[in-house]
Amino acid sequence: MEHYTAQVMWAQIDGNMHLRHSAYADFATQARMFELEKLGITSDDFLLEKMGPILFREETIYLREVKPNETITVKVAITKYLPDASRWTIRHELFRGDGVKAAEVIIDGAWMSTETRKLAVPPASIADKFLQLPQ
Repeated sequence: MEHYTAQVMWAQIDGNMHLRHSAYADFATQARMFELEKLGITSDDFLLEKMGPILFREETIYLREVKPNETITVKVAITKYLPDASRWTIRHELFRGDGVKAAEVIIDGAWMSTETRKLAVPPASIADKFLQLPQ
């Protein structure tokens, strides 16, 4: 199975010469969008359906240091969801190039209508694909 992989950039390093805290969330977000695109859900679909994902909670658990120019691989899995896919929890595991788990990013989210600015149930065109995320 193909997972999102990227190199740590200099701009993502903090004063202690390791990956800054907010970069973990950036890697998780990019990996999540990578997985959705593999399933056939694109940003164009969000525009067409007039909805998008929103987050209620984001938690990062830091396990090991990540240094400049290391490679990060992110595994994404949906861990909880309502049957209509309206609310969900996704876990992102971030691994260094040497295979050591560096962090976990766990998010709780839902879908919001960009017209009403209220929570919404995604249409089947999104929900059916979304629920195919690895578990």
